[in-house]
Amino acid sequence: MAANTLPIYSKAPDVEWGATDGNAGAAGPLKTANTAKDGTGTVLTVFTADATNGGFVYKLIARAVGTNTTSVLRIFINNGSTNATLANNSLIAELNLPGTTLSETVAQPDYEKDLNIALPAGYKINVTLGTTVAAGYQVSVVGGIY
Repeated sequence: MAANTLPIYSKAPDVEWGATDGNAGAAGPLKTANTAKDGTGTVLTVFTADATNGGFVYKLIARAVGTNTTSVLRIFINNGSTNATLANNSLIAELNLPGTTLSETVAQPDYEKDLNIALPAGYKINVTLGTTVAAGYQVSVVGGIY
């Protein structure tokens, strides 16, 4: 089989985010800890690649929505099957989340992680928090559909 010598571009932008506290929990930001380092347990799916052609993930953005203690965001690739099976998940990155204090006069910082990875059809990006936090984090992914 000949190697592809032409660049591949996304055909459409795809911005996705998690809207519950993991595994269809309560609506709102991610707050609850999952200390498993293998992608099992309660996870928040923040991106699912196109079911036919796959997708590309440029970056992940985490935003505190109020006062939180220090934590870590763990980022996993899942092969599109249940995350309860360890073999379906791979830890690919971590992102430090410093403690934050709610303010109406000072902006909360963005915490970004460049991923720049192509995902096969139906693969997912899942995230977890290392510690439970008070207000939580809104986690978004900027990518594209092939």
